[in-house]
Amino acid sequence: MDRNMNGRLQQWSVFVVCLMIVLRTESFFVDITYVQSAVAKGAVCLDGSPPAYHIDKGSGAGINNWLVHVEGGGWCNNVTTCLARTKTRLGSSKLMAKQIAFSGIFSNKPQFNPDFYNWNRIKVRYCDGASFTGDIEAVDPATNLYYRGARVFIAVIEDLLAKGMKNAENAILSGCSAGGLTSILHCDNFKALLPVGTKVKCFSDAGFFINAKDVSGAPHIQDFYNDVVTTHGSAKNLPQSCTSRMKPSLCFFPQNMAQGIRTPLFIVNAAYDSWQIKNILAPGVADPHGLWHDCKTDIVKCSTTQLQTMQEFRLQFLNALSGLGSSTSRGYFINGCYAHCQTETQETWFRSDSPLLYNKTIAKAVGDWFYDRSPFQKIDCPYPCDKTCHNRVFDEQEHPLV
Repeated sequence: MDRNMNGRLQQWSVFVVCLMIVLRTESFFVDITYVQSAVAKGAVCLDGSPPAYHIDKGSGAGINNWLVHVEGGGWCNNVTTCLARTKTRLGSSKLMAKQIAFSGIFSNKPQFNPDFYNWNRIKVRYCDGASFTGDIEAVDPATNLYYRGARVFIAVIEDLLAKGMKNAENAILSGCSAGGLTSILHCDNFKALLPVGTKVKCFSDAGFFINAKDVSGAPHIQDFYNDVVTTHGSAKNLPQSCTSRMKPSLCFFPQNMAQGIRTPLFIVNAAYDSWQIKNILAPGVADPHGLWHDCKTDIVKCSTTQLQTMQEFRLQFLNALSGLGSSTSRGYFINGCYAHCQTETQETWFRSDSPLLYNKTIAKAVGDWFYDRSPFQKIDCPYPCDKTCHNRVFDEQEHPLV
């Protein structure tokens, strides 16, 4: 082996060791908990397996504070795509990792998670394919698919209540991506299930999906959501304040139903949400020649025309967000990054190099809002002006639409 090659291998080895040390410092592993009691209630994953979550218990002053954070992972919109999910962790708890790493908003160290480090921190696993809204009693013997997400949500919350959440002083329902949408759709339901005296708020990370046409002019995401709601029987579990006014599938879009939420709500989102750019604005079906492929992979590779289209998408996003209203009980942190989900990883949640908006990290903005130290309703300048971004393209939660 030549000297240059040997030197590069040594450098790579040092990098890997340093990365492992950083990961070990910033994260730790938490065992899975299966909600076996949910099976008798029919509250099961797509394949009939029990729901699951991971919990790291609170301590000290945080022992009666609860953060319930819902995993992301897209949706399934018909029998074929839902059956495919049963072969993955997104449709079966049998295929979920027995341990997962906790970092960012799940961290148990004050230097990495100053406001929530000593809370009971729960990550709810996502295995129903409809942001916990479906509930169809009949099970087709040909497929053995269970569309029971709404039951799963209640069963998980009831299990947590029995484990001490019934004494909660403070509680947050949050989530990333499809889990972020869950935290919006179920915000008032969550509050209703908790004791009357509990301080309850919700926040959504990358869950504010907008009803925008794709680059071909087709209503791709609207049609997809209509199929999701129909397949899972979600209509009866969507907010009635919205379904009484419009088609149920349109109530899967936060812009149409978030205004009716009574519980305080905070939105964390990139204005150029990488999942939405890839799957709402420029899905494969609208880009048969792959002209958007490089741009979707790396925003730096976007053409002037593509960037202009993305700037127009940002304006549509901000217009949809304006429906939240101006109440200080509503908060939002909308940065100009090309990213998707920014609360579960340490570098984007709270670290010396984390993204900033008006000189605040996401963790500081959310903490100040929750504890009523100061309201936060800030929108970043357009790309590429923000130099604090971590343009994270590949996320575990990213699940492309078909």
